[in-house]
Amino acid sequence: MRMIVEAPAARWYKREMSLSDGDSLRIFVRMGGCGSVVPGLSLGVMQDKPVNPALSEVVEGIRFYIEDDNMWYLGHKELHIVYDEKNDDIALEVV
Repeated sequence: MRMIVEAPAARWYKREMSLSDGDSLRIFVRMGGCGSVVPGLSLGVMQDKPVNPALSEVVEGIRFYIEDDNMWYLGHKELHIVYDEKNDDIALEVV
C-alpha cells in the first residue's frame, strides 16, 4: 500500500484551500460520494494534524496522510491523487 500525490494536485490544494508549506491534509473515509472501493463510502480531504498516520507523503510542502484507522479502505491497493487539468479538479484514484 502506498500513496502517490502528483505535484500539480498538491499545488491545486494549496491554491484552493489557501494552504502554506508545512500544512497537512488528512485523507479520510466518509459516507456518501462516489467511492470506487466500498459502495456508499468515498474519500474526503480536510486540513488537520496527524495523530497516527499510516501513510504520509510530502509534496510541494504539504503533508498528505491517511490515519491508521482508515487504511482498511485501501486494502492492498494504492491511492493516487491526481490533477485533472481539463476540469481543473482533483481525482482520488484507488488502483
